[in-house]
Amino acid sequence: MTDHVKSLSPAQAAPGLDDVIAAETGLCLVDGAVGRLVLRGYDLHALADWSFEAVLALLWQGLTPAEMTEAEIRHALGTARCRLFAKAEALLPATDDLSPVEALRLLLSSLADAERMPHHILAVAAAPVFAAAIARRRAGQAPVAPDATLGHAADFLRMLRGDLPGAAHVRALDTYLVTVADHGLNASTFTARVIASTRAGLISSVVGGLCALKGPLHGGAPGPVLDMLDAIGSEADIRPWITAALARGARLMGFGHRIYRVRDPRADVLKGVVGSLRADGTRIAFAEQVEAEALAQLAEKKPLRPPETNVEFYTALVLEALGFPRDSFTNVFAVGRMAGWTAHVLEQEAQGRLIRPQSRYVGPMPGHASAAG
Repeated sequence: MTDHVKSLSPAQAAPGLDDVIAAETGLCLVDGAVGRLVLRGYDLHALADWSFEAVLALLWQGLTPAEMTEAEIRHALGTARCRLFAKAEALLPATDDLSPVEALRLLLSSLADAERMPHHILAVAAAPVFAAAIARRRAGQAPVAPDATLGHAADFLRMLRGDLPGAAHVRALDTYLVTVADHGLNASTFTARVIASTRAGLISSVVGGLCALKGPLHGGAPGPVLDMLDAIGSEADIRPWITAALARGARLMGFGHRIYRVRDPRADVLKGVVGSLRADGTRIAFAEQVEAEALAQLAEKKPLRPPETNVEFYTALVLEALGFPRDSFTNVFAVGRMAGWTAHVLEQEAQGRLIRPQSRYVGPMPGHASAAG
């Protein structure tokens, strides 16, 4: 929770709901003032070496009918991935005219709320199966069937690339999925909780979360980071390109965050991941030069509150190095955020109260409307 909470009278409104507390949760604390992200009592940095399955066990603790260990979740997800593959194969032709995130929306929407498999397992297992199959079809390749014996991150990479990934790449993706697993009451998570509060069901709720993530102001930033690096082109052009961009008031992609007043803690975790992938090519070294120059010029231009590197900058570098096409980045993000969406939906369902905020009417009253006519 933030200490800067607005106390509103019924007649006041807070556009964007900035600093308005709309829920109490035991899942995630985002403290933008000091740059801290806490999941269930653990700082993000303490979770960076955990597997995605271990973080799922942490987030789901106390919210499901039966507690599951990391190993049990890994087994359940592997079984579910294999079960869901046939559905992906059958529906892929219907995605050809859709964007990748729209294709993922279609496939997730095909899951039944009446499905007997626990819905939190179903949703988390479906996301990488569908995302990998969508990416391969867009590349003109056949989908790759899951391997139930692999961990979630390893199988996701294998389904995407067609071969068994190396340990460094699996570790990098696992860390990325953990890093983006939950981030408080962001737009997509809030959407999922609102839907869950109507008792629509977990699948409907996470589909709604994905629809909110589709918006470019929420889930579309990593790809443009690579577009920026492409536009800069060479080391010699870094300084003049950034200078010209700031002079015309353009936003530098991958810098600044609406919540964090200091450095995004997720950026620090992913910077370590980027370091482990640097040997795979020169792009990362070039990006690090871009980052250093951007931070220097931003600090000079805005000395009182210079924008810091955010999670999207390093997300772009990590996912590109792992072989994900940039138009699939939002879907990969959804694979990780499915952890938070499912946990928040389960928590909201346990609370059992319909979310129904008030609005302030600013239109004409009946008497004024008739007089104007």
